[in-house]
Amino acid sequence: VQLQASGGGLVQSGGSLRLSCAGSGGIFSDKTVGWYRQAPGNERDMVATMTGDGTTNYADSVKGRFTISRENAKDTTYLQMNRLKPEDTGVYYCRLDLNRGVKVWGQGTQVTVSS
Repeated sequence: VQLQASGGGLVQSGGSLRLSCAGSGGIFSDKTVGWYRQAPGNERDMVATMTGDGTTNYADSVKGRFTISRENAKDTTYLQMNRLKPEDTGVYYCRLDLNRGVKVWGQGTQVTVSS
């Protein structure tokens, strides 16, 4: 199982980006997917998750600005990021939680928000 993240880039404060994370093999359907962020010198923190039944969870810092979604038929999850702030800067990783506690990480995509 491999995940491919894309969509990062450089954006001004207040701008928007949409991240994508694609897998393969019809593995998404009932699994929890998530996006995590790692800023320089910091740990990797949860940004948003979505369970197989569509229940979402967001970090307080992104509530109302970020939206996680998924297309199971395409084995893809998205993170729509609006009203970006400089503190949103970091490497964003997608993750797929398989059975038996196995977690699969994507390779990360850099998001840089300039002030």
